[in-house]
Amino acid sequence: MKSLRTILKNPRYFGPAWVFASLNILFGTWVIYIPSVKEKLGIDKADLGIAIFFLSFGVFTVFPIAAKVINKIGVGKATSLGILGSSIMALLPLLAPDYYLLMGALYLFGAFNGFTDIAMNTLVTEIEKQDRQMFMSAAHGFFSLGGVLAGLGSFFIMAIGSPPVHMLMAVVLVLGVNAIFFKRYYHVKAAPVRKEPFNMKLFKPLMVIGAVAFIAMGSEGAIIDWSGLYLKEISMAPEALWGAGFLGFQITMTLGRFVADAISTKIGSVKIVALGACTAIVGFVMVLSTVTYMAILGFALIGLGFSVMAPEFFRIGGNVPGINSAQGVSFIAGMGYSGFLVAPPILGVVAKTWSLVICFIGLLGCVLLILMATLLLHRKRVIT
Repeated sequence: MKSLRTILKNPRYFGPAWVFASLNILFGTWVIYIPSVKEKLGIDKADLGIAIFFLSFGVFTVFPIAAKVINKIGVGKATSLGILGSSIMALLPLLAPDYYLLMGALYLFGAFNGFTDIAMNTLVTEIEKQDRQMFMSAAHGFFSLGGVLAGLGSFFIMAIGSPPVHMLMAVVLVLGVNAIFFKRYYHVKAAPVRKEPFNMKLFKPLMVIGAVAFIAMGSEGAIIDWSGLYLKEISMAPEALWGAGFLGFQITMTLGRFVADAISTKIGSVKIVALGACTAIVGFVMVLSTVTYMAILGFALIGLGFSVMAPEFFRIGGNVPGINSAQGVSFIAGMGYSGFLVAPPILGVVAKTWSLVICFIGLLGCVLLILMATLLLHRKRVIT
């Protein structure tokens, strides 16, 4: 919890961490009202799926250009402008009067979210370099905390009575706090990196980490989407426990991120990812036992294992020799979010063709691949 205390005591660190929370407050508030938007516009599930695809499409289209923009205007300025844009765009989907404008609104929301995501991870990477203070994992913990705050906001739906007003309140909260703290990081710029001719030896570590991020975040997305159904159909859990696996996963994910920085400082990024992979492997074995309470505990262990991974991938991506931090973070973000969005529907096909048990055996295999990749990186000593 040392990095959490550091963030709470120091405005220079709290400002960027609040951006992480802000992004998930906005996104989580939108998610709450997806059923309302569907009903308001009179669209079916297939139409809604296509509309939501435009949100993902917006995220991906910004990845190739984000690094150039961030390097040109400065990472601190890019982060503050990104969260301002995300806040404005968050209002549009709930105001869209028809289906086509909804698709356009979600595309813009996704694009600004993707840009802000790259900017804020690059910002934390640069502050860590400048101050020699590790807080990337705790910043990702604030992202998880933002989702919790958005979820708590659902209790006020009946009292507020208007989705746009609810989102406006979220925007006011996000921008109000950011207005106080943005001056603490607005001036931060990425440290110049000595240009080196392109060669695969230089790019290979980033490729390995990108592949691992794809697998890890894909597995994370699969757990979020399929844990409830697994408990229902495979573990035969009572209805009251269908959400327990997801809840355990989210709680340990949040708590793990608040303690991971101190561990990473002592043992290094590669070793902590390996430790997380080992923890997740134990969790998957418990889930595959199919015993309800063992499976729930297993999902919690998987959350603890995965909690350290994404922050370390971004930290490593922002510190690869010869590649500037914004480019490294952008590449990792692109690979990671590709996995997060692609894996759940792939597993849906596998589950329909075979079973959810086969899906989770496949996810266990993916974590074993992550462990093998970390051992390879440690042996090559390219990244510590």
